[in-house]
Amino acid sequence: MTPTRRTVLTAAATLPAASALARVPRRPSLPALFDDIERRTFDYFWQTANRANGLVPDRWPTPSFCSIAAVGFALTAYPLAVERGWIDRAAARERTLTTLRFLSALPQGAGATGTAGHKGFFYHFLDMATGLRHGTVELSSVDTGLLFLGVLFAGAWFDGADAGEAEIRRLADTIVGRADWRWFTDDRGTVSMGWHPESGFIARPWEGYNEGMLVYVLGLGSGLRPLADGAWEAWSRTYPAFWRGEGETRHLAFAPLFGHQYSQMWIDFRGIRDATMRREGMDYFENSRRATWANRAYCIANPMRWTGYSRDIWGLTACDGPGDATIDGRTYYGYAARGPLGQPDERDDGTIAPTAPLGSLAFAPEIVVPAARAMRRWPGLYGRYGFRDSFNPSFRRTDPPSPDGVVGPQGWVANDWLGIDQGAILGAIANTRNEGVWRVMRRSPVIRRGLLRAGFTGGWLGV
Repeated sequence: MTPTRRTVLTAAATLPAASALARVPRRPSLPALFDDIERRTFDYFWQTANRANGLVPDRWPTPSFCSIAAVGFALTAYPLAVERGWIDRAAARERTLTTLRFLSALPQGAGATGTAGHKGFFYHFLDMATGLRHGTVELSSVDTGLLFLGVLFAGAWFDGADAGEAEIRRLADTIVGRADWRWFTDDRGTVSMGWHPESGFIARPWEGYNEGMLVYVLGLGSGLRPLADGAWEAWSRTYPAFWRGEGETRHLAFAPLFGHQYSQMWIDFRGIRDATMRREGMDYFENSRRATWANRAYCIANPMRWTGYSRDIWGLTACDGPGDATIDGRTYYGYAARGPLGQPDERDDGTIAPTAPLGSLAFAPEIVVPAARAMRRWPGLYGRYGFRDSFNPSFRRTDPPSPDGVVGPQGWVANDWLGIDQGAILGAIANTRNEGVWRVMRRSPVIRRGLLRAGFTGGWLGV
C-alpha cells in the first residue's frame, strides 16, 4: 500500500458514526448568508436564459451552447423563486410554458443534423437560438433525465385549474412520455450513457454507483415505453466494487460529489430502501451523507499536499479547472470530474468547487454551513450569481494566462458560473429549508412508479 492510499484510508476512519450524524436536525435554520446565495444563484437561470425559447446556457459569461440538464434545473428554479417571493406565479408560468412549448416542438429523428434529439431523448447540448444539436455531441440519457426531472417538477408544481397550468401538465406528460427507454438498453439490461447518429451507442452503460440511478428511476417509471423489469437489478448488481469504508462509514462511493447529489435533489430517499439498502440497514440519503463526510475527510487529510485544503475549504466534484498543464511535476486539468483518490472516478489536482459542499447542504448542514462561510470570504470567488464554479489555491502560473480563470495572490479562480452546478446549490438549499423539491416530487406518478418497480419500500411510499 502506498503512503497516499494509507493516508486516504486513515482519513475515512475519522468519519463520525451514523448515530452521531442522525442527531443533526433535518431542517436546520440557515444563516442569513444563504438568503443571498440562494437569490444570486436563482438569478443565473432567470437572467441568462433565452427568453424567446427558455433555453439556458451551459455557462456564463463565456458564450456557450444550451445545456439540457441546466434547463431541467431552471424549470425547478422558477417555482422555488415564486415560493421565495422573487417572481410572481404568472411570470414563472409564462417562462415555463415558453420552455416546454419550445422543447415539445423541436424536431426529432435519426439524422446527424437538423434535430434536437431522437426517440424522445435530447442531445446533451443544443444551439441556444435554434434548439438543434450542437456539433457532434451525444444523445445523452442522463442529461435528458435531468431535463425530465425538471419537467416533472414543473408538471407537479403548477397544479392550478387555469388553461396555462393545465397546458404545462399536458406538455410535461408529452415530453417525458415519448422517451423510448428500451431502445437505450443493452442486452444486459443496463442503459447506455449515450448515442451518436454517426456511430451508434456509447459502449459504456450506466453501472456501478453514480448519478445514473436517476436514469433507472425515470426509465422504470415511464408509462409508455419503460425499461423492462429487472433494469434496477441490472444496475445495482454492479455495486460491489463501489463499496468503501467499514462499519458506520461504509458507503457506496463515487468520487465526484455530484453523483451523490443529482438524483437525491429531486427524489426524497429518506426512509425508503431498495433490496441493497435493506441489507445494509440504511438508505441512499444516509449514503450521500457518508459520502459528503468522506469527501471532506479526504480534503482534511490532503494526501497530495495541495495548498488551501482545510476543515472548511473542501469539496471535490466535476467542475472547471485552471487548464491542462504540468508544472513542477504537478498535473492540473481544465473541466473534469474530481474526487478523492481511492474512489471510483478519482482525480485530485487541487481544484475545489463550492457546488460540492453546497450541493450536499441537505445531507450535512453541520459541515456545509461553515464551508459556505469560509468560501464566501475567498477573494474573487463570490459575485453576481453567487459562487463562481471553482478555485485552485495551488495554481499560481500567470504566463501563459489561464484561459478559464484569473490567478491572484491566493491562486486561480474560475471565470464562469455553470448552470448544473448552480442548480445543485439551489435545490439543496430549498430541500434544507422546507423540502422544497422533495415534497413536490413525491406527488409525481412517474417517480413513484419508478421507485416501486425498482423495489423500494417504506417511508413516504407507504408500502
